[in-house]
Amino acid sequence: MAVEVKYVVVRNGEEKMTFASKKEADAYDKMLDLADNLGDWLQQAPLSLDDEQREGLGFFLAENKDALAQILRGAAPPESVKKPAKAKAEKNLADPKEGSASEKQAA
Repeated sequence: MAVEVKYVVVRNGEEKMTFASKKEADAYDKMLDLADNLGDWLQQAPLSLDDEQREGLGFFLAENKDALAQILRGAAPPESVKKPAKAKAEKNLADPKEGSASEKQAA
């Protein structure tokens, strides 16, 4: 019988993700903390965002914090940030019946 050590990130009693290393689990937990803080900060925005939108946007920003930091410093966004928008525009032109994941979620 083999013994495996797993690190589980738990938030509000709910298991979020399981990792094989403590370092990965800690990094994910830290990202979730940042997403929560960004979600709280987004409540102050002059926009009407429901809880799900605010949570999703906070998670997206936290997940892409390195690209966001680069943009906020006034540097051009990394190529990985630029390409998906172009690919998305081309996809929408190719098949207008398919919406993005966020459009499908909103429906």
